[in-house]
Order: sequence, then structure tokens, then C-alpha cells
Amino acid sequence: MKWLFVLFLAIIIFGGAYWFGANYVFKEDIQVAKEQRGDVTPEPRIDLSLPEFEAAAKLRQDGKIPEARAALAAYIQKYPTSSRAEEAKDLLGEINIDIFLSRTPSPEKQEYVVQGGDVINKVARKMKTTPELIMRMNNMSGTMLHIGEHLLISHPDFAIVVQRKQNLLTLLNHGGFFKQYHVREAKLPAKGSKVQTKVVEVMAFRDGKRVGFGTKEFIGSTRWIRLGSQSYTIYSMPDSAHATVQPPPPQGIGLAAADVEELSSLVNKQTQVTITD
Repeated sequence: MKWLFVLFLAIIIFGGAYWFGANYVFKEDIQVAKEQRGDVTPEPRIDLSLPEFEAAAKLRQDGKIPEARAALAAYIQKYPTSSRAEEAKDLLGEINIDIFLSRTPSPEKQEYVVQGGDVINKVARKMKTTPELIMRMNNMSGTMLHIGEHLLISHPDFAIVVQRKQNLLTLLNHGGFFKQYHVREAKLPAKGSKVQTKVVEVMAFRDGKRVGFGTKEFIGSTRWIRLGSQSYTIYSMPDSAHATVQPPPPQGIGLAAADVEELSSLVNKQTQVTITD
């Protein structure tokens, strides 16, 4: 009888150990292995930052633009790895450009009163900006200035950073985020080293021919931004507003035509460009 009791006790002990291992230890290992192989879809993680993002987006919908700008900038700084971080950057960029290219007064703008003898190129040189930026910021349809006219002038310090793997072109202003553009295609030399260059010129095309700033053909033309490094050109690709564009160069960085048109009005020959992987 004693040996039956010992056998029964052994069955309980070793059977319990097997049950525990099968249901907790080995089962957990098997589950982890399945997730690593992709056999099991991990449960979605809840983004705790979502309420703050939605509140910031609603400020914009309600027309509270300065408040939305501040809220989105704070959100990006607070939650840089959030699932909504890139969407927040897109929204912030749209707000930044809307304020920048409007007649809306802001701390980064100053007023200039047109004097006798002023022409737009002279004012641009004097105020260290570009003629096209003056035109866009003041909603001008032509280059003619009138004595006594009040112009809003800004003094940006733009720089471009291209991240090839992320397909992003980020525009910085005084070192801080201003706007990001999504790269549609990148036809660049196959090398991983960082490239430091700058904008050489903005080119405009209409019906396959170069057109100059100030001409009627310039408005709505296809824009390219040529960089100092050989084979690097930021060129236009067709979008909803530009069905036909200048055929692309053999190599370069392709953005939506509307994005290149906007970007070309912001940069100048002093704009630094960094291209990384």
C-alpha cells in the first residue's frame, strides 16, 4: 500500500509540474515564437496621445490658427514617436505656410512702405528676401509696385534636409521645423554618404521652354530646383493641379508639382541642402 501512495504522490507532483509548464512557460514561448514569425497579429497598442492630437486638429478646424500652430508644435515635441507624429507635422507645415504666405501679420513679418524708385528686385535685395516671396506673401499678380504701398516682408533662413529612406524633404526655418514634403520618387546615385550642397537656381518651364520670373508664362509654370551637386535636381511630377509637366531629368528628387512650385518660391541661392540616407 505504501508504494501505491508514493506512486500517487509522484503522479501529482510531476503531473502538476507538466501542467504548469505546458500552460504557462511553454505556451508563452510558443506564443512569442508565433508573433515573431508573423503567425499571430499582436494586439494594437493604444496611442495615449490621440486626445491631444485631436484637440490640436480641432483648433485648426475651428479657425483658431495661432492656437493650433502652438498646440501641434508642442505635440510633436512631446510625442515624437507617436503614430500621429507625421500627420501632426503635415498639419503644422500647412499652417506654417498658410501664415507665412498670407497678409496675416505675425511676429516674423515686418511692414515695408514702397518708396520712389523702388522696384521689386531692389526691395528684395534690400530686405534680404526674394521677389517671388514678396509677391506671394502680398498676393501680387504682377511685379509692379506703387509708392506708398504697404508690403509685408519676412526674413526666413530656410534649409532643406532630404531623408532618402523616409522619402521626406524637410524644410527648416532658422533651424526649426517649418514644413515637410513627401518625396514621390528619388533617382539618385547609389552612395550612402551624406551630401552637403546648396540651391544653385530655380528653373521654370512652359511648353518645354525656359521662362523667366516676371513674365506671364511664369505663373503656373513647371518648376525645378537645381542643386550644386551634380545629378541633384528637385523636379516636378504631375498632380491634380498640373496634369502635364516638364519631362523629368535622368536623376533627381521628384515631388508633386504644387510642392515644387511652393518650395521654389521660398528658397534662394543661399539655401543649404543636406541629403542623407
